[in-house]
Amino acid sequence: MAILLHLETATTNCSVGISKDDQVVVLKENNAVNYSHSEQLHVFIKEALKEASLSFTDLDAVAVSKGPGSYTGLRIGVSAAKGLCFSLDVPLISTPTLQNMARQVDLHPGELVIPVLDARRMEVYSCVYDHRYHEVRETRAEIIDEASFADYVGENKVHIVGSGAEKCRGVLQHPNFIFNPDVVPSAKEMATIAFEKFKSQQFEDVAYFEPYYLKDFVLQQKKKG
Repeated sequence: MAILLHLETATTNCSVGISKDDQVVVLKENNAVNYSHSEQLHVFIKEALKEASLSFTDLDAVAVSKGPGSYTGLRIGVSAAKGLCFSLDVPLISTPTLQNMARQVDLHPGELVIPVLDARRMEVYSCVYDHRYHEVRETRAEIIDEASFADYVGENKVHIVGSGAEKCRGVLQHPNFIFNPDVVPSAKEMATIAFEKFKSQQFEDVAYFEPYYLKDFVLQQKKKG
């Protein structure tokens, strides 16, 4: 049995989970308006291990949400994960933040889910997934307008979820768009993704791994201003 520690800090939700194989056994999280990851993350890790009656040496790997998301939040999560991997000599696993969000929506065949994280002004970070949570379109940073996601909406529902859903709701008019701004990334949904990567040994290089910031897009937009 693989015991994995999961860290999700890409947004305001500071979330820590422990799974045995792909089943989460302990979840500690707090979705505060102000980022409090630097104060809460290590406390949650210790509390989660204690609740699971485990110690750091029982961990087989550490999984971290790789982004996109908050620059500061991602740095805190990845730094903690890398530090643990170095000290415990266990592998590092990264999971896509947007896929984490997609897995919180129960989908029927033919339906799609588009997780959207609020960026700047009318910008979002987004990705498109099918009902099996397979990527249909890659992650992008994009400006929302009336034509956004038009290629993906038709007879079936398209669920737009996450902190960017409200700005999408104000622009996208098709009746099959379903909006849910309350979905936030959580360590709970990381377990399935991380365990599959653990089994296939899809590990990151602890020394060189960096979060997925989509930084080039942000810098480009600043230059335009």
